[in-house]
Amino acid sequence: MAEIPITEMSERTRDIFRLVVENYLGTGAPVGSRTISQLPGLNLSSASIRNVMQELEEMGLLAAPHVSAGRMPTEYGLRIFVDGMMQVAEPSEDERRAIESRVTENGPIENALAAASAALSGLSACAGMVLVPRQDVVLRQFSFVPLGQGTGPAQALAVLVGADNSVENRIVDLPPGIAPSALVEAGNYISSRLSGLTLRDAQKRLMQELDRDRRALDDAARSLVERGLASWTNDAADRPVLIVRGQSNLIDEHASADLERVRQLLDDLEGKQEISRLMEGALAASATKIFIGSENKLFSLSGSSVIAAPYRNGDGRVVGVVGVIGPTRLNYARVIPMVDFTAQTLSRLMR
Repeated sequence: MAEIPITEMSERTRDIFRLVVENYLGTGAPVGSRTISQLPGLNLSSASIRNVMQELEEMGLLAAPHVSAGRMPTEYGLRIFVDGMMQVAEPSEDERRAIESRVTENGPIENALAAASAALSGLSACAGMVLVPRQDVVLRQFSFVPLGQGTGPAQALAVLVGADNSVENRIVDLPPGIAPSALVEAGNYISSRLSGLTLRDAQKRLMQELDRDRRALDDAARSLVERGLASWTNDAADRPVLIVRGQSNLIDEHASADLERVRQLLDDLEGKQEISRLMEGALAASATKIFIGSENKLFSLSGSSVIAAPYRNGDGRVVGVVGVIGPTRLNYARVIPMVDFTAQTLSRLMR
């Protein structure tokens, strides 16, 4: 189903959709047109509201569990609401104190993690969860699988095979314009040249190689530039390009060798920079993530939602995830900032 931008809905349609979702999240029961018509500020008849709700149902945003019942948001409707319409409130002072008082510096960090889970569970009336990832996997094999088709994939699945035969999959946002062949080359390079390292150490090694290649490029091009045989410029993508002047003057073997060396180094640098961007994507962790119903395959049959946020150590590195598991009719506006605040509290504790 194609996503429906909020801006393409009329103001009346947006208002009715918002009121239906908010009432459903508050009561857990389907919402009828009569209920909406009695709310202040709308000034519409039940018939008019019923027509709009029918349109929202045809758009896939609402559903009627029974013919005579009111409407309730679909998972798709909840996603549209959460992403584009929900007004998020900051945690109250009482909620902040409750979290901070449970998550203290006294005792082992495991105690703080357990306390964070318990605090979230009590405040949200959901199941709290804290995940502590194991040590970084030592790479044995690495590959990228493009996701999507068309002019070019926007995302890829990074598949990490560890030295212990463990397998991790991560969704990576791809740099604009990257070719599928570059994904294959990146995977081959990492597997052949950087295996035996963690992903983070592999990234450091690659950055060292990039610095070394840039210095070598400067040395190789210096003679050509000084002799007036070439000059530097940038292309449309802001990549360095060496412009050769008067190629007929390149009569000695030394100048030809320098030029070939520069071309080779430019190709190597461009390839390694692309690989580096892909690895950064595999290392990066986004902010609070919300999985509604079947968006999370683990909970697709139970009708649950997951709200999770990463917490970080003193180096800014993600070291775990804290969150809650609850019904799809969660009070998202209240729970999302609560989860985010708990993650921030744990991050401060680990500095």
